[in-house]
Amino acid sequence: MRALATLAGVATAVSTLAISTAALAGPAETYGFLSRSTAMGGAVSADATDVSANFYNPAGLASAPGVRIDIGYMRANASLRMNGKDNAVDAVHGLVFGLVAPGKLLGMPFAFGVALHLPDDRVFRVRALDQQQPRWEIYDNRPQRLFFGAHLAIQPVKWLEIGGGLVFLAATRARLDITGDLSLSDAATSRLRHEVDADLTSIRYPQLGLRLKPTDRLRLSAVYRGEFQLTLDIEARLAVQAKLRDSSCATTLCVPFFTYLTTSSVNAFLPRQVVLGGSYDLTPDVTLDADVTWIQWSSYKSPMSAVTAQTKFDPPPGFPASLTPEKPAPTVVLPPNFQNRVVPRIGVEARLPLSPKGHSLALRGGYFYERSPVPPQSGGTNFVDADRHAFSVGTGLKLHAPFTEMPGDIHFDLHAQWSYLPERVFTKDSPADPIGDYRASGQIWSFGTTLGLAF
Repeated sequence: MRALATLAGVATAVSTLAISTAALAGPAETYGFLSRSTAMGGAVSADATDVSANFYNPAGLASAPGVRIDIGYMRANASLRMNGKDNAVDAVHGLVFGLVAPGKLLGMPFAFGVALHLPDDRVFRVRALDQQQPRWEIYDNRPQRLFFGAHLAIQPVKWLEIGGGLVFLAATRARLDITGDLSLSDAATSRLRHEVDADLTSIRYPQLGLRLKPTDRLRLSAVYRGEFQLTLDIEARLAVQAKLRDSSCATTLCVPFFTYLTTSSVNAFLPRQVVLGGSYDLTPDVTLDADVTWIQWSSYKSPMSAVTAQTKFDPPPGFPASLTPEKPAPTVVLPPNFQNRVVPRIGVEARLPLSPKGHSLALRGGYFYERSPVPPQSGGTNFVDADRHAFSVGTGLKLHAPFTEMPGDIHFDLHAQWSYLPERVFTKDSPADPIGDYRASGQIWSFGTTLGLAF
């Protein structure tokens, strides 16, 4: 009897259609936010005072020279392979937008900022895979989501800036009910009714930052990003009359059949992070930035769905044993055992004056190294990952008050990033493992552009 299997499949389909709102994870964390900061390797926690400060350090918003609006586009194409075969990991692409508005609060410099990454083919993706199926855990599902951030910043004294905000998310809870008549001898005559109900539960977590300016040329920073987990809980209930014609087709046996299925999974997880950074002006036109980020990957939650089922079915004497449903065993979710990591980043920007009016051209470069947090996959899990070396370059054109009707500046920025993931070999303890040993490697190309208007 396939009733339980059908119910589990329907529950999985409901979870695949579930949609969650804002999530500060994935695209910005993996590929950077806005072209200037991405081109500098994301090493800008002490340097960002534009819209990108909403992600890298909200305290920098307090130094924004004026109102600024940014809009742009980014795309990341991954070529990630196992045993030499491309795994067809989906590209990440979408619009980026942000705003920073400075002012005064009780005589202190004050600013408000918002930032958004909006995927142009989906708002959010849920993907539930079998525990043993290999998947690129960091780059497959996690970047496929919307990013939103809103922050405030103040400058109580000239050498200190403080910023922070709350990021809002929504976890999904859904319920599926199936009732009616289920024919065990002729599925085409079954008459079933279904009802789906989904709710979004608000989740909040903080992001805090500060910037110190001990001298005119040196800036120091510290940032804290809180942990969050985006959960997906599905309840499915099947309450039907299971019908079976007897061997002579003279009578119909009707047996009440009830099963209650629950699934719970963590579809997105952002580990707790602490960032320390510095920015130093080597000359009035050359800036060197460096960041070190500690990431608490050890608290990472498995994305595997934990499934439990309760079944009630009392067949009469003589009922065919082959049609009697078996209660599925509860899912045993193996711990991922990810490891904490420190990620170093470095970036540089050189600004070249183009005219006495204030036009300038910026040249940028950056690099960061992410050692994989995924341990050897020698047992029943197959989280695929490799170390990552990311190199980025970019340029930016600033036009100062190009039109009489617009006294502000126009900023046009471009960036490109290449990530190299050297080959990593995964060896299984058991020679009878269904997946077996495998090799993983790849590269990721990311491009983007940003148009900014400053007033």
